[in-house]
Amino acid sequence: MKKDEKKGIRTPEEELEIGVPEQASLEEAPSLAVETLQRELDLARSKANEYLDGWQRSRAEFTNYKKRVDRELQQAYQTAAGSVIRDFLSIVDDLERALKNPPVEGDGAAWAAGIELIHRKLLTIMKNEGVAPIQAEGAPFDPNFHEAVASDESGEHESGQVIEVLQQGYMLGDKVLRPARVRVAR
Repeated sequence: MKKDEKKGIRTPEEELEIGVPEQASLEEAPSLAVETLQRELDLARSKANEYLDGWQRSRAEFTNYKKRVDRELQQAYQTAAGSVIRDFLSIVDDLERALKNPPVEGDGAAWAAGIELIHRKLLTIMKNEGVAPIQAEGAPFDPNFHEAVASDESGEHESGQVIEVLQQGYMLGDKVLRPARVRVAR
């Protein structure tokens, strides 16, 4: 027994023989070691690519999930806001009717000016929330945005054109809160 074997130290020749088949000669050992290392490297690269692909796929799925949750939250907010704002539309209608024939003199004129300010403030709040009036007068009748209350003969308007808006319609984003009630030309 050699002195080096007792201590567990191997000679360079013994190092080359480890993991090399017995029939392989010492000249073939370095090429076999290189091939083994190349296979291990290819396997490690394959696993790294697999892990990278999985990570990228998970990241894309998470991004899509975040977008979907944001979209659902926006829709929920719009639905909730729409139901609250829809309740205030009758107040806007009442204010508009009150302002059609305002008094021009005396205490009534001051009262009408105050009502006008309240009306504008309410419309501004609604606009800030994304509510917009539906532009209907003179437009072609569209059942998605208009509700025909009456149809009249008109020499000034084409058939199917909105003659007059009887009650203003409103949209919240791309949703109709309330269709405009209109008179349509025949």
